[in-house]
Parts: sequence; C-alpha cells; structure tokens
Amino acid sequence: MSVSELYSQFTRVWIPDPDEVWRSAEIVKDYKDGEKVLHLKLEDETIQEYPIDLNSNQLPFLRNPDILVGENDLTALSYLHEPAVLHNLKVRFLESNHIYTYCGIVLVAINPYEQLPIYGQDVIYAYSGQNMGDIDPHIFAVAEEAYKQMARDEKNQSIIVSGESGAGKTVSAKYAMRYFATVGGSASETNIEEKVLASSPIMEAIGNAKTTRNDNSSRFGKYIQIGFDKKHHIIGANMRTYLLEKSRVVFQADEERNYHIFYQLCAAASLPEFKELALTCAEDFFYVSQGRETSIDGVDDAEDFEKTRQAFTLLGVRESHQISIFKIIASILHLGNVEIQAERDGESCSISPEDEHLRNFCTLLGVEHNQMQHWLCHRKLVTTSETYVKTMSLQQVVNARNALAKHIYAQLFNWIVGHVNKALHTNLKQHSFIGVLDIYGFETFEVNSFEQFCINYANEKLQQQFNWHVFKLEQEEYMKEQIPWTLIDFYDNQPCIDLIEAKLGILDLLDEECKVPKGTDQNWAQKLYDRHSSSQHFQKPRMSNISFIVLHFADKVEYHSDGFLEKNRDTVYEEQINILKASKFPLVADLFQDDKETVPATSSSGKGTSSKINVRSARPPIKAANKEHKKTVGHQFRTSLNLLMETLNATTPHYVRCIKPNDEKLPFHFDPKRAVQQLRACGVLETIRISAAGYPSRWTYHDFFNRYRVLIKKRELSNTDKKVICKNVLESLIKDPDAFQFGRTKIFFRAGQVAYLEKLRADKVRAATIMIQKTVRGWLQKVKYRRLRGATLTLQRHTRGYLARRLAEHLRKTKAAIVIQKQYRMQMVRQAYKRIYRATVTIQAFTRGMFVRRAYRQILLEHKVTKIQKHARGWMARRRFLQFRRAAIVIQCAFRRLKAKRELKALKIEARSAEHLKRLNVGMENKVVQLQRKIDDQNKEFKSLTEQLSTVTSAHNMEVEKLKKELIKYQQSQDGDDSQRLSLQEEIESLRAELQKAHSERKILEDIHSQEKDELTKRVLDLEQENALLKDEKEMLNNQILCQSKDEFAKNSVKENLLMKKELEEERSRYQNLVKEYSRLEQSYDNLRDEMTIIRQTPGHRRNPSNQSSLESDSNYPSVSTSEIGDTEDAIQQVEEMGLEKAAMDMSVFLKLQKRVRELEQERKKLQTQLEKKEQQESKKVQVVETNNGIDADQDADLAYNSLKRQELESENKKLKNELNELRKAVADQATQNNSTHDAQDSYTLLLNQLKSANEELEVRKEEVLILRTQIVSADQRKHAGRSMEPNINARTSWPNSEKHVDQEDAIEAYHGVCQTNRLLEAQLQAQSREHEEEMESLRSQIETLKEEMDKQQQTFCQTLLLSPEAQVEFGVQQEISRLTNENLDLKELVEKLEKNEKKLKKQLKIYMKKVQDLEAAQALAQSERKRNELTRQVTVQRKEKDFQGMLEYYKEDEPLLIRNLVTDLKPQTLSGTVPCLPAYILYMCIRHADYVNDDLKVHSLLTSTINGIKKVLKKHNEDFEMTSFWLSNTCRLLHCLKQYSGDEGFMTQNTPKQNEHCLKNFDLTEYRQVLSDLSIQIYQQLIKIAEGMLQPMIVSAMLENESIQGLSGVKPTGYRKRSSSMVDGENSYSLDAIIRQMNSFHSVMCDQGLDPEIIQQVFKQLFYMINAVALNNLLLRKDVCSWSTGMQLRYNISQLEEWLRGKNLHQSGAAETMEPLIHAAQLLQLKKKTPEDAEAICTLCTSLSTQQIVKILNLYTPLNEFEERVTVAFIRTIQAQLQDRNDPQQLLLDFKHMFPVLFPFNPSSLTMDSIHIPAALNLEFLNEV
Repeated sequence: MSVSELYSQFTRVWIPDPDEVWRSAEIVKDYKDGEKVLHLKLEDETIQEYPIDLNSNQLPFLRNPDILVGENDLTALSYLHEPAVLHNLKVRFLESNHIYTYCGIVLVAINPYEQLPIYGQDVIYAYSGQNMGDIDPHIFAVAEEAYKQMARDEKNQSIIVSGESGAGKTVSAKYAMRYFATVGGSASETNIEEKVLASSPIMEAIGNAKTTRNDNSSRFGKYIQIGFDKKHHIIGANMRTYLLEKSRVVFQADEERNYHIFYQLCAAASLPEFKELALTCAEDFFYVSQGRETSIDGVDDAEDFEKTRQAFTLLGVRESHQISIFKIIASILHLGNVEIQAERDGESCSISPEDEHLRNFCTLLGVEHNQMQHWLCHRKLVTTSETYVKTMSLQQVVNARNALAKHIYAQLFNWIVGHVNKALHTNLKQHSFIGVLDIYGFETFEVNSFEQFCINYANEKLQQQFNWHVFKLEQEEYMKEQIPWTLIDFYDNQPCIDLIEAKLGILDLLDEECKVPKGTDQNWAQKLYDRHSSSQHFQKPRMSNISFIVLHFADKVEYHSDGFLEKNRDTVYEEQINILKASKFPLVADLFQDDKETVPATSSSGKGTSSKINVRSARPPIKAANKEHKKTVGHQFRTSLNLLMETLNATTPHYVRCIKPNDEKLPFHFDPKRAVQQLRACGVLETIRISAAGYPSRWTYHDFFNRYRVLIKKRELSNTDKKVICKNVLESLIKDPDAFQFGRTKIFFRAGQVAYLEKLRADKVRAATIMIQKTVRGWLQKVKYRRLRGATLTLQRHTRGYLARRLAEHLRKTKAAIVIQKQYRMQMVRQAYKRIYRATVTIQAFTRGMFVRRAYRQILLEHKVTKIQKHARGWMARRRFLQFRRAAIVIQCAFRRLKAKRELKALKIEARSAEHLKRLNVGMENKVVQLQRKIDDQNKEFKSLTEQLSTVTSAHNMEVEKLKKELIKYQQSQDGDDSQRLSLQEEIESLRAELQKAHSERKILEDIHSQEKDELTKRVLDLEQENALLKDEKEMLNNQILCQSKDEFAKNSVKENLLMKKELEEERSRYQNLVKEYSRLEQSYDNLRDEMTIIRQTPGHRRNPSNQSSLESDSNYPSVSTSEIGDTEDAIQQVEEMGLEKAAMDMSVFLKLQKRVRELEQERKKLQTQLEKKEQQESKKVQVVETNNGIDADQDADLAYNSLKRQELESENKKLKNELNELRKAVADQATQNNSTHDAQDSYTLLLNQLKSANEELEVRKEEVLILRTQIVSADQRKHAGRSMEPNINARTSWPNSEKHVDQEDAIEAYHGVCQTNRLLEAQLQAQSREHEEEMESLRSQIETLKEEMDKQQQTFCQTLLLSPEAQVEFGVQQEISRLTNENLDLKELVEKLEKNEKKLKKQLKIYMKKVQDLEAAQALAQSERKRNELTRQVTVQRKEKDFQGMLEYYKEDEPLLIRNLVTDLKPQTLSGTVPCLPAYILYMCIRHADYVNDDLKVHSLLTSTINGIKKVLKKHNEDFEMTSFWLSNTCRLLHCLKQYSGDEGFMTQNTPKQNEHCLKNFDLTEYRQVLSDLSIQIYQQLIKIAEGMLQPMIVSAMLENESIQGLSGVKPTGYRKRSSSMVDGENSYSLDAIIRQMNSFHSVMCDQGLDPEIIQQVFKQLFYMINAVALNNLLLRKDVCSWSTGMQLRYNISQLEEWLRGKNLHQSGAAETMEPLIHAAQLLQLKKKTPEDAEAICTLCTSLSTQQIVKILNLYTPLNEFEERVTVAFIRTIQAQLQDRNDPQQLLLDFKHMFPVLFPFNPSSLTMDSIHIPAALNLEFLNEV
C-alpha cells in the first residue's frame, strides 16, 4: 500500500501533545509524497497544519478503527504503537472500568484506587479451568494459566509482578496467592493455604509503610514459592526477601510514615500486657513522627495490630516470642528518643545516666545500661600493636545510633521471615512449585540514591529475561505454524547490565572504594568518570561532579553519589553488637549471633528437584567480627539477584505489570503522562515493538472467512476449501507478499494490514449500504406517490358522491313536501266531516234513549205488581196445607202409642220363660273355659315361682342358721341378747346420724364449692371483661397506628413473608447440604476403613463373614419395637441360633414365657371376676324380675356356656404352668449335668418342641380369651336391651315380704349395707374435694398467668407509647411474631406427643382389629348355634387357605445372595420391559414378610444391607447417570411403599381395600423412612453432579459461540492471540442440538426407570439453572460475545430450550423461570442504548439482573462493525442513577454450584403386591411366595 492510500481524506491519526501526550486528529486533505504539511482537523473542529520532516519522512501514527478500540489484548490492534496502546488502556479503564488488559503474555493491571467486587469465590471458580483469553483479562486468568501449565507440563512456574510504588503490586500478588490457596487447597488438615495467606498481614506490618505515592507501599521485594505435591495440592511455601529499606526506620520524608508495626504497637500501648513497653502515642517518638503523618485515613492501626497478632498465632509464633518481638520494636522507638549531649570541645558527647528512654531501651533488650551508655558515645580502634578507645562527635554518635537501630530492625525482619518460612515448611516431597515475585518497578525521582540504583539494576535484569522470553514465544509460534521467519531485532540491555555488574563496573568500583580507609563518595564518582565515560550507557552531568547518569532501558536516571558508600558498607560498631549478644533475653541474643552455616541459597530450590524448599532471605546476617571482610550490601544484593534470575530462568514466567493511573490516588482517574512513563518502564511497549516487528495480527481461516466473506467474489465461493479461498482473496487484495503469511491453522499479518482489510470491507459494506439505501429510498418514493394518487382518487370519488347524494336528497324533500300537503288537507276535511257526523249521532242517541227509558219504566212497574200478587197467593195456600198436616200427625201418634203398649205387655210375659235363659248361657261357657285355662297357666307359673322361692328360702335358712350360730357365739362373749340388740340399734342410729351429718356436710361443701365457683367464675368474667377492654383499647391504638402506616406495614408483611419463605428454602437447602456433607464424610470414612482393612490384614488372618452392616453400629436409629408374641418367637429363634451350651445357660426365653403366662393368668382372673359379677346380677334379677321363658332360656344357655369356657381356660392354664415347670426342670438339669452329646441333643430338641408348642398354645388361648370377652360384652348388651323392653313388668314386680318386721339377720345385713354406702359416699366426697381443689388450683394458675400477661401487655403498651408510630408498628409486629412463635413451638411439641401416641394406638388397633374380626365371626357362629338351641358348644378357630398375599419369604443365610442379585450386581438393562422399580417392590415384599412373622432383626438386617448395597453401587458407578437414576427411582419407590403401607391414614387415602391388606402390622419404620429419605437426597445430588459434569462443557460453546442462526453473527476483526500452551488440540465445539440430545437422553432414562415426574421436573429445573448460570457468568466475563448478534442467537437458543420443555411437558417445573436472567441479558444486548427512554426501558425490563450485572454488560458491549455505536459513559451513568435504589446483592456472578432443595412428594403406587411377577433373570429362586 502506498502512503497516499493510507494518508487519505477522513483518515484519523495521532499527533504529539504536551498535555495529553497524544491527541487524535482527522486528515481533511489527501496527502501526497513530498508535501511538507499534513492538513488536519482536531477533535474540537480546529484546523491544524502538521509539519512533515522530509528527511526522515516521519508521518503521524495512524489510528485504529473504532471497532478495534477496547480490545482485551493490545497486540490484537492493527496498528501497534504507543498512542494506540495508551488510548486502548484509557478507553478500557475510564469507559468500561476494566482494570486488566493483556499485552501478549503480559497482564497490564491499572490500580483503580477503589474496591471492586471481582475477586470473590464465584469469580475464582469462574476462571478455574478456563483457557487464558477465553474470558476477560484478570489476575486469576494468569494464576490459572500458571497452575494449568504446572499440572500439565510438570514444570515450575513464576508470576512476576512489578510496578512502581502505589501501582498495586502487593495486592495483585496477594490475589494470585489467594487463587492458588482456593484452587489447590491442601490435601491434609494442616491448612497450609491459610498460613500462606496469613503471612501477608505480618509482612505488610513489618515491611510496608505509607509513602507519598501509596498508603501501603512495600519497602522490600519478596519471592514466595508455593510448593505442590503430585496431586497439585499445596504442601508448603517459602519466602525470599530483597533489599529492605532500612533507612526508613530512622528517617521519613514529609507526609510519609515509618513501617506500620510501629504505629500499630503505639495504638495498642494501652493494653495491659504492653504496660512494660512504656509506650505512648506515636507523636512522642522521633523515629515515627518525622513525616508529620502518624495516621492514615480509613485505617485503624489497633485493629490491624490485632490481625497481625492473630497471624503470628496462626503461624505458630508463641506468645512469649510475640512479646519479645514487640519489646525489640519498642526498644527501637526508645533508642530514637535518647538525648545525646555534645561536649564543649565538639569532639565528644555524652548521654545522661538518668535518660528514661535509654533505661527503657536497655530494660526491653536485657542489656547492661552502663555499657550501652558508654559505647553509644565511644568507639574502639584496633591496630597491630594497640587498641584505642576514641570519643565520637555528635554527628558520629547519631549516625552510630541510627545504624544500630537499622541493624536491629533488619535482624528482626530476617528472624521473622525465617520463622514464617519455618511455619510454611513441610517435610513432604515437593513435586513442583509456583513462585510469585512481588518486586519494585523502575523508579526515577528528583533525587535518586543507592536504593533506586539497586532497584533499577534489578529491573534491568528482569527486563532482559522478559525480552528473551517474549522473543522465544514469538519464534515458537512461527515455528509451530510453519512460517518462514527471520531474526527479529529486539533491544538487548546486556551492555547496561555489564556497566553495573561487570568487572570494574559501578558495583565493583563501589566495593573497592568501601575498602579504602579514607574512601569518599566524591572519589568514587571521579573513578566512575574516569573508567566509564566512554560507555554509551553512562554519562556525566554538566553541572555536577558528584552525580552520574545511567541510560537504562526505560529512561536515563541521574544518581547522586552522596551516601552510596555508607549505605553500601552498612557499618555497625562491633562493641554495640557484642553488648546485644550478651542480652539476657534469648531471642535478642540469637538475633546477633554469628551464623557460621550461612551460605548462598542453592539453585536446587529453583529447579523443583529437592524434597523441600531450601530458600532463605536474600540478606544474609551481617558478620560483626571484622567489618573490613564482611560482604557489602551491593555484593549481597547482586548475589541474591543472580540466584533469583537462576530460579526464574528455570521456570516458565508469567508477567503482571502494575500501572499507577495518577499520583493523587483518585479512583478511575487517568493521567496519560504518568501512564506512558510506566508503560515505557515496565516493558509493555517493548512487547508491542517485538510483536510489531513480526506478524502481530493472526486469524484462523474460519474466522477470516466469516469476517471478510463480503470481499470474496461469488465464483470463488464455489470452492469448498476455505484455505484456498482465503489465499486467493488475500493475493488479490494485498499485493505485497511479505505483508502476510499462511500458517498451518492461522493467517499472519504485518502491522496495519488488518486495518487495510477493514477499510476495504468498510468500503464494500458502505457501497452496498448506499445501494440498499438508494433502492429503498426509490421504493419508498414510489410507495409515497402511489399512496398520494390513491388518496386523490379517493377524494374525488367521495366528493362526487357527496354532490349526487345532496341532489337526490333535494328531490326527495320536494316530493315529500307535496305528499305532506296532500295528506294534511285531506286530514283537515276528514276531521270536519267526522265532527259533524259525531254530533248528529249523539243527538239521535240521546233522543232514542229517552223514549226507550220511558217504555222500560212502564214494563218494570207492571212486572213488580204481578210478582207481589204471586207471593201473596202462595203464602195463603201454604198456610192452609200446614193446618191440615198438623191435624193428621196428632191422630197418627195417638194410634201408635196404643199399639206399642200392647206389644210391651206381650214381651214381659215371654221374658219370664226358660227358653230365653238357655240362649244366653251358650256364650258364657266359652268364657269359662278360657278363664279355666288362664287359671291353670297361673298355677304353673305359681309353682315355678314357689320352687324358686323354696330354693331361695332354703339358702336363706342356711344363712340364717349360720348367722344364728355366729349370734350365739357373739352372745356368749357378751352380757346378753338385749344389750347386744340395743347396741346394734344404737350403732345403727349413730350410723344413720353420721350418714345424715355426712349428707349435710356434703351439701355444705357443695354449697361452698358452688359459691366459690361462682365467685371465681365472676372474677374470671371480670378479668376477661377487663382484658377485653384492654384488648379493645390496644386494638384501637393499633388501628390508629396502622392507619398511619398501613401501606408500609403491608409492604413489610409481604417482605417478611418472602423472607420467611426464603428462610424455609434456605433451611431445607441447609439440611440437604448437611445430608450431602454427611454422605461425603461417610464416603471418606468408607475409604479410610477400606485402607485400614488392607493395612491390618495379614496373610494368616481371615475375616469372619458378617451380615451386620456398618449402619447397625454407626447409626443412631433405635431398633424396631416388637410385640409380645414377637418377643417369644424371637426368644425361640435365639435359642435355635445360640447352640447347646448357651441354650442351657440363657434363661431369658423362660423369663419371657413366665411373663407371658403371668399376664394370661391376670387376664383370666379379670374375666373370672367379671363372670362372677354377671352371675350374681343374673341370680338377683331371676329372683326379682319376671321375664319371658324364651329369653331366660337363652340367658341360662349363655351363662352355662361362659362358665364352661372359663373352667376350660383354667384347666388349660394349669396345664401350661405344669409344662413350664417341666421345661424349667429340664433346662436346669441340662445346665448342671454334662451328659453325652446324644442326650444333650435329644433334650435340646425336646426343649425346642415344648417351647414351640407352648407358644402356639398361648396364641390359641389368647384368641379364645378375646372371643370369650366379646361374648360376655354382647350378652350383657342383650340383657340390658331385654330389660329396657319390659319396663311395665319391672314396675309391677314387688317383694312378697316387704311389709314384714325386720329381724336380726336383716338388721346385720342392713348394717353392712349402710357401712358400704358410707364408704362409697366418703370416696365420692373425697373425689369431689380433690376435683374441687384441682379446679381451684387450675383457676388460680389461670388468674396468675392472666395477671402476668396483663402486666407484660401494660409494660409493652407503655413502651410502645414512647416510640414513634413507625417504631410502634414494628414493635407490635415483633411482639406478635414472638408470641405466635412461642405458641407454634408449644403446639408443635403437643402435636409431636399426640402423633407418637396416635402411632402407638394405631399400631395396637391394627393388631386388635384382625383379632376382633375373627372374634366377631366366632360370635356369629355361636349365635346361630344358640338359635338352634344347641346347649353343648365348642369354640374353634377356623383357618382358611389363602392365595398369594404379596409376601416373599427367604432364609437368613440367603440375605447376602438377595442383596447381591437384587442390588449389587444388578444392571438396569436386565429389567427392561418389566415393571418399573421392580427391586423396590421385591424388597418391600420381603420386608412385609419379616413384619408378618414379627422378626425385627430380619427387618433391620435387610434394610441395613439394602442401604449399604445401594451406597456401594453408587460409589462404584459415581459417573454413570443411568445407574444413579435407576437407584434414585428404586429408593424413592421403596420410600413410597413404606409410607403407603405404613398404616398411617394420611398415606392410605388412595389405597384400595386390597392394598390396605398389604400394610405392615407390627413395626413402625419411621426411622428407616428418614434414612431412605436422606439416601434419596444423596443420590439426587450425585445425579445432578453427573448431569452437570456432562452438560457443563457444552454450555458456553452451544449457547454463546455456536451459530444457531447461520450468517447472523459477524466475527470481530481479530481477537486475543491465545497462548499455544493454553490450547488443547482438537477442542470440541458443541451446538444446541448436542445439549438437547443430551437432555433427551436424561429424560428418557429417568422416564423409563419410573422416576417420579416431580423429581424429573426438579432435575431439569436444576440443570436449566446451571445452564443459565454458566452462560451468564461467561457472558459477564467475555467482551467478544457481548454484541447484538449474540443476544439474538442467545434468545433463539433459549426459545428452543423452552420449546423442548413444552414438548416434554416440563413447562410447569419452574425450569424456564430459572433462565430469566439469561433472557434479560439477551434482551439487554438487543435493546437500543441511547436515550433516557431506552435507559428507563432497560431498567423496567431487566428485573432479574442486578445493577452490577447490567452495568457490566453495557461496559462489555462491543459493536461487530463500524455501523454500530458503543454504549456511552453518560448512558451507563444514567442507568446507574435509575437503579441506585435497588437493593441488589454485591455478587457479580451467579453461583452455578447452587443447588435447589429437593422435595420428594408422596406418590403411591396403584399396583398390588400380589400382582407382581419376578422374572427368572434375577436369579431369585430362593424366594418363596407366601
């Protein structure tokens, strides 16, 4: 390309500027070769002519296209030069707030002077495992690159962090170490990573200080080596230090401080343990107050001191050593305050013996006061013949004192570093290490001294190593891509290094001058002038003879030679050191002892071959014996620097260059001048220059084809080989063949070529755009013309229509007027005619009516006359007829009376005859017969009653005889019969009086009780009324308060509800996390146990087989409770299993049998007493009540049957007792006598048979007792029913002797009855009094509680009134919440107790229900037999044959085989085509049979073995999704079966009657349900882990990188040049179809294996959350994917996933809702981002994103072509202002490891156990169906 093509109109360039360093301008006129001026237009629209030097032809730097601005990598810029680098850094730092930028292999870090939330654990996990360059630049990316290369290449690594003071070196190094501590945590429990991090506070306290540039500036260099083992876990660390700035101990410039530890110690001087230090505030001490700045804003020295002490403790520094360290530091402060008094001669000086600070100094260091006082002011001169003691001048004493202080601090610093290294040391073998070098950057000040010289010397060495490494990487890249290359010329600073360190170099001459007794700085400077004046890197200043200039790689620096010799010598007088050696404190003495074994650190520590890290501080302790032969500071520094370079050269280096943006420490403020200085000094520009010398721009063929396909002609696209297409295009576009090279996988471009291609592409796109715009505008004009023409025609048509309609309307109106006139006239004439017609008709009507009315009145008059005549004539005729009839009746009556008298006389005569009497007696005979029969029946009944009375009389006579005998005996012992009778009568009277008195007392007590009760009731009512009034008043006040802040209270309530829900979810999540942690610990325990087993096992030892599981011994769950019958059977089984010897000695079986027999005996006695009571009642009722014969017969039969049954039970019980005694005797004989084996076996068999028969007999007898009890109850009910049906008979019944006189026996009986009555009354009275007292006590307690509650409410009310309305509402809510919480806890405890009782009762009820059913059947059979009047009955327990009951029986020894075939060795493919979850059903049927036979040990063993077997399978297949899903479904199904068939009503609502028969009868397996629930949680978490591990590698590629919509995304012009070491060949690229196929596989596997739909929904909800989190985190950390096209692709991918959810009927699982943050991020990328309305739309729409995430995406948003615009800073500020009220979390990234708490809903099965078929493939033939 020619110059005229590049420097054409509208091209933008960079020109120098004194203020901003570089300034942008635009060419307004094409430049031609040979022109002296370039016409430019600045950004402020001013025109400028830029002069061009024709000799050098140096044109301004070209500016990169805007689309390249803001790149992550500076080497990706098309034009590589200083202004492009500076502008890119400025844009990223100020506009996007990105502090990290790559520059090839260098990470440039700009100090933001502000805390940024980009260093959390979530960010560490986001960068872990990522390739460098895949996501945004970060210190964690560099650390991950070093960690990955160490693990993959087995080579040691180094991270070199450099920069000037205040640039953030220490913080960057600290974050790198934090990353290593997090990612490579220690494998053991030593917490070495915590110790590594704990060393930072200590080193900052003793090595950092406040300077004018930095509040926490490191005043020393350090290299920390972090050691790793073969598994890449941290095992130890070590630290080297370089060039501590000792002069700061005794001197600080203005606005600077000494080391932090001094101020921290002064801040803590008031603590009791530091009283002996005699410290006060920092302002009182000279050494820490010279800078007049003793505090730092925002820093609490006391708090930092506490952190320092904690760090000391964590690193193992004892408390005594800590106190000694603080004493030494305090002594330095006191030494600085020692007052030195000059003598008059000026050649000597002295110190007062009373000097308090000197005394404190000596006391704290434990040295002699007098000696120190003397030798501070004197020195010793040693010659060959004599030794002299010489006084010193004031200045010499001050210098000596300062030198001593610096030496003490340096020695203490080295001791602390050594102790830190001891704490970080390990005895384990180190496999590799990563070193972090935190070293000072290049420094240049107005006055530069020895420290700056050493610092710049170290940077020269590091820069040389850096240049070689960059050059080597560039050449390796070319060789890998098979690019022909020539040697790239780069700056080599070896001459400058030789100037400093070569023979007779600057350091060598300095050491030589230090050896001269009278050597001075001026002499040394003169030697430098003489020796090196010809060197190109050395210059002499014009105006100075004591300074020299060194031309370093970064800049030339002028050094002042004053103080060089003194600092290089580092002189400390031997006498003062000897005093310190003699200290009584061991630590002080050890600090200054000669180290004979101190040698330079070997290079083995840098090669990673030694077993431990042998690295020491670079400053070896100073030899005090002979100062002439000790090593100088320069020599020591050169040696340690050479060792460091050896270590770095043996490692793979990674570079971090820290930049200080401004000197004012302002957040996000960029000073271009300061930035350029540091860029030049740190080697960034050198990297750019090396890159620009070769082929800096590199494209893959695929990316180049996608980006520049617009430049390819259509005929060339027919070729399928993209390489060939790219070659043809480039050869046609770029004529210079040296401007590009074709590599194996990439195309390499010279600097500026990509910009040229971008220009061509932009021109092509611009031409296409113009063509599109032209066509579109023409089409729009045509559309506009057609629209106008159509509108005109429409207007004309509507106008003409309007005129026609108006004419037609006029014609219609004219015609209508004529019609109206015609009609109106016709109507008028018609109305006149009608009026005349109506008048005529009216006159005629009235006339005709008058004539008619006259005729009518005449006719009516005649009719009335006729009617009167008719009635008169009728009355006269009727009167005549009545007269005739009365006369006839009188005659008839007289005649009939006469005839009747005659007939009466005849009848009287006939009645006196016999015939009549015979006819009457015929009916009487029948009545007599009936009466006779009735008399006979009564006689029979009387006879029966007489017989009964006779039996009663005989019994009564016997009793009377007995009583008479007793009476005779009683009379013999007494005086006489009369006195006895009188005494009895008196006693009866007294008893009656007592009875009356008791009645009266009872009545009085009842009255008192009722009065007290009424009073208490009244009192309670009063209290309730008062409480109600208080409540009303409280409610009124609350209502008033609530009315004032109703909305706020509602909001608070909603928030609290949400918080409570969130806390519930967190609690559930916490519990499941605990389950997960428990499973992890259990897994670790199993591993350790296996290892211990292997270690302990010897060749001659073999473990006994055991069926007991670890859960049996380790779990805290109680064993399953058993019933009484189960105890007996267990005892029998125990006897069978124990063997002969133990069977003879163990009597627990017989104790259980004895207990069982005793309980049956008690039950028999209860039944007997009930029967006797029933018989007595029946006998009395038979004597008194007359009942029907049929009913009496049935009752007698029942009583006879019951008595027979009772006798039979008594005999059987006696029989059982006898058998038990025989068993006891047999066992006792067997235990005492050791007979032959045959006899023992026979007796043992006899014993077992007898025990089994006894057990069976007990079962039968128990059933019979229950049957008998049921029959007694039913008989009693029938008797009561019969008695209620005959109330009249009972009412008419009376005793025949009731009216007789009471004799003596009756009186005695009455006396006993009265006594019994009195006892009953007394018992009732006591019971009532106890109830009354309890009721009184409860009422008193209620009153007390009410009083306390009222007092509390009054106190609360008073406190509430003192608060503000808002506080009152909040206080009231808190009180109510606390009250409800307490009530809730009480209710929970009550519910738990009730649930326990309910479970026990339900269990007992289930046992009895079955027996009651059998009893009812037996009772029905007995009733049928009674109806047939069968008096001889027999009770039999019927047993019917049943079909398969859904139970499987197995022997105990087959349990391991069952677990192996059904759990351990089972493959899910074996059960394809069978019932889902078949193993769970089989296991439950085995459990049910064990429950049926009441074998708790079998249940416990089976469940424990099953759980352990499942855990073993999951541990073995911890990466098999199908196997994990299979056992999750079976575990859940087994859990559902245990719930469904537990017998709890809450789980049986959906059961069929057949399924209810399959419930467990004896055991409550609630504890095992909890164990299975926890196991299900563990399996679910393992399933999620496996699925996430399979999906996570696909997410970023499928969701963000793959082109789901072809041709939508355009590739950005170049990207980060990824390191070859970071890339893996053949990296997989996934599409969205791969994710969908994988999820289809997951879904089909879980559905085929019968996993509950609710759990499947939760699985996919978790997976979709992980997809959302990983994709969003990657989006937030990648600039290259934050574009409009990515948003479109992302939205399309999400819609495909949502469609998949709907297709699988999973849209209600909540999985789609978890994708909302990603959806909002995609919408944010697509929305317009210019106006305030756009900002408001973004804030309204993106509710699922935090403010930090929205701002981050806007900062990362990158246009893919020049037609898009960047998001302006003002727009981002607008977004932040609108979102400032949001209460968002500070976390930037989502926690992709977060797991939602899982819920296992109860899902009962519709299958019955008897319908399940076991396939033969399971090899379970040993299972028997029951």
